[in-house]
Amino acid sequence: METEMGFSRFALFLFTIALLSSPVLSDLVLSKVDRRIYLTSQIVRYTATLRVENEGSELVSEVLLAFPELQAKNLAYLTVSVNEGKGKQKVSTDDLPIEVVSPKNMPPAVSFYSVTLPKGLAPGDSLTLDVMAVFTHALQPFPEKITQADIQLVVFQDSAYYLSPYAVKVQSLSVKLPEARIESYTKLENTKVHGSEIKYGPHEDLPAFSYSPIGIHFESNQPFSNAQEVEREIEISHWGNVQITEHYKLIHGGAQSKGEFSRLDFQARPNVRGASAIRYLVATLPPRAHSVYYRDEIGNISTSHLWSDSKKTELLIEPRYPMFGGWRTAFTIGYGLPLQDFLFQSEGKRFLNITLSSPMVELVIDKLIVKVVWSGKSSFSSSLDPVFLCFQVVLPEGSKDISVSTPFPVKQWQETKISHLDIDGRPVVVLEKTNVVPEHNKYFQVYYKFNKLSMLREPLMLISGFFFLFVACIVYTRADISISKSSASYLAKQQWEEVQAAIQQVESIINRCLATHDKLEASLRDLSRTGDVQACKAARKTADGLLKDLSKELKPLLAFLQSSPSASQILPKVEDLVAKEKELQERVMTKHSTVVDAYERKSAGKDIENRVALQQQKITALKQEVDDLMEYIDEI
Repeated sequence: METEMGFSRFALFLFTIALLSSPVLSDLVLSKVDRRIYLTSQIVRYTATLRVENEGSELVSEVLLAFPELQAKNLAYLTVSVNEGKGKQKVSTDDLPIEVVSPKNMPPAVSFYSVTLPKGLAPGDSLTLDVMAVFTHALQPFPEKITQADIQLVVFQDSAYYLSPYAVKVQSLSVKLPEARIESYTKLENTKVHGSEIKYGPHEDLPAFSYSPIGIHFESNQPFSNAQEVEREIEISHWGNVQITEHYKLIHGGAQSKGEFSRLDFQARPNVRGASAIRYLVATLPPRAHSVYYRDEIGNISTSHLWSDSKKTELLIEPRYPMFGGWRTAFTIGYGLPLQDFLFQSEGKRFLNITLSSPMVELVIDKLIVKVVWSGKSSFSSSLDPVFLCFQVVLPEGSKDISVSTPFPVKQWQETKISHLDIDGRPVVVLEKTNVVPEHNKYFQVYYKFNKLSMLREPLMLISGFFFLFVACIVYTRADISISKSSASYLAKQQWEEVQAAIQQVESIINRCLATHDKLEASLRDLSRTGDVQACKAARKTADGLLKDLSKELKPLLAFLQSSPSASQILPKVEDLVAKEKELQERVMTKHSTVVDAYERKSAGKDIENRVALQQQKITALKQEVDDLMEYIDEI
């Protein structure tokens, strides 16, 4: 019953579209539409072949694709290409440019994508387009919670008719399921079921925005591996290595697990007592990957397998526990790659050419962060030494003129990373992409300039460091460093101790001044509460006397510090502290006088606040400066 209600809501949505649609864009007609929807994994893949005809009298340069907003928000990947072949010899050209548009007089609940044709479609001409769309989170578990022994059932909703702003002459739909077991599905005219495939159509002569809601409730025990966040770091070392580190936060996005988990039952009958659980993950790495390591949050993962041949390296990881619906885990993998396989030169620049997304098979990534860091050092790692927990491309220190070329739009910015032996820091290119699917794992390029002589910077720093260390050891062993009361070092130490004692007295006086300021502020608060102006003036008179006495105590201390050579470095900060306190004192007195005068004139409270607002801001800023100077002096 609940499923039928869901189907009814979807039907109502499409019905609204039909009511709102208007007969525009009638120059184009889809003479034939063949759609195929693959539901064999958690990622819904949609392909369509559209035969487009121009029956109008003007040249057409774009074709609109329409998706309901409920689907468009889960649209992760969309490509369109022109099919220039026939029959089995179909040949598709490069992907056509696509952009999101908002045509006038179109239904508001539909998202439109404009496909720019390579050349205009003349009146009477036709062409065939191949459309591929990939959706995430399009399969909804039903029921939403299952036990360890239950199979996983999911619901998929769509329309048997192709949603298009153009009329369609002939169309058909094929839905491929992972299993032949189907709980229920919408039956229409010309509907056939062949094993794990449902076919709708053909349907003929349908107007624009035609709809026919369908729902399929079927068994799908494929694990719903969903990474809430993947951080990848790519570190380039011109000593011959590309180090990649990937950090995963993984969740099983399928039906939630309820009840107790029995490992005994799972191990005895894993295909029955945990059919939809994530038992292992597979990562397809480049063929010459080396130094592969992996770990979870509390150490090394217990079980893994690694296979390698001339085409690929395959890493199979078994988590510490089988993951059921709603369960989470986090782990890190890392590996090295030969630099010569991924770094090239072109037109005076070097460029890194490497895949962008995760190597994990059939993984949906909600948020992917890629950081490219340049490093002048070799970056090999073992399973005992963690490196990074984010996807970065680390370029060598000294790289410049950096630019990035990606196969699809991503959010990008630059950072700087400081590591051991760095002077200026290494440039870091950060790329961010949401709703990532395996189709996004394409090559991207990072271009930059780098002088080979910069590679000698760090070795020379190490050599110089060791050289000066040895010289210092020689000097230390041969120099007489004994201390006597008549020696210059002893006298310097004694003078410094006297300077420190004087500075402590200065700080004590400043603190007493600040306490007096606080009392004046307290008298203003009492004034606002009681309205006793005379008491406030008495507090002011007392504060004036205290501050004058403290100022007299401060003068000989400042004179001593000014005359002492040992205080030459700290003296500017002390004088700055005294000056700031003096300015703060004047601001507090001014504020006090302003408030008292206002009360004597019986001004409104809001008036008083407005008059002292700017003064209070300056007082707050000065207090912060005094605190910072006090803290700085304490650390010396």
